[in-house]
Amino acid sequence: MSESIDAAKISIIIPAINEAGNIKKAIATTQANLKIEVIVVDGGSSDDTVAIAQSLNVKVISSSPGRAVQMNAGAVAASGEILLFLHADTRLPTGFDEMICTALQQPGSVAGAFKLRIDASLLSLRWVEWGVNVRSHFYQMPYGDQAIFLTKEVFQQISGFPELPIMEDFELMRRLKRIGRVVIIPTPVVTSARRWLQKGVLKTTLLNQIVIIAYLLGVSPERICSWYRREKFKRL
Repeated sequence: MSESIDAAKISIIIPAINEAGNIKKAIATTQANLKIEVIVVDGGSSDDTVAIAQSLNVKVISSSPGRAVQMNAGAVAASGEILLFLHADTRLPTGFDEMICTALQQPGSVAGAFKLRIDASLLSLRWVEWGVNVRSHFYQMPYGDQAIFLTKEVFQQISGFPELPIMEDFELMRRLKRIGRVVIIPTPVVTSARRWLQKGVLKTTLLNQIVIIAYLLGVSPERICSWYRREKFKRL
């Protein structure tokens, strides 16, 4: 098992819509080599996202919009034995490939993600990081901005991302925890602070918690998504 993981190819899947300002930096951290494949899944960008990705010699495919739909499409196109789902505004650490292989060789592990660092100096964001990292470590519930990874075999076993308009990463983790352990790599990925800065740190944090509670209480993801997007753009 360890030998096959060590020799495994990693397919990095980046879902994107209008990420021209971020996609180049995200791809730059993927350390492209023969054991790493990068797939950008465009959901209908109207900016230069596709042209920029194509200029960097990575695979670019198109799908219907929606992060879960795009990530599942990327997984189908992937040739690697390991899948790594990377948000376009998140940067990977140097040596991430070796860290992933080591994590997936741990007894009982079925998936993993990285510790989170947010790219802004606000003290309030240090508290957000702390909360995210405590949740990830003790509850094995990392979210998508922490660069989730797993083998393609396990991904297929749990039928991929549920194609929900919101909470797809939360539901994926719930499925994974039923079959094994989710490992958190202590080296962080660095993600953009933009979603916290747009609405404010406190409001964003509270909104995220309300979304989780509503989902657990059985409110439909479509209704939650509609409400979340209204809040998201009210202040922009």
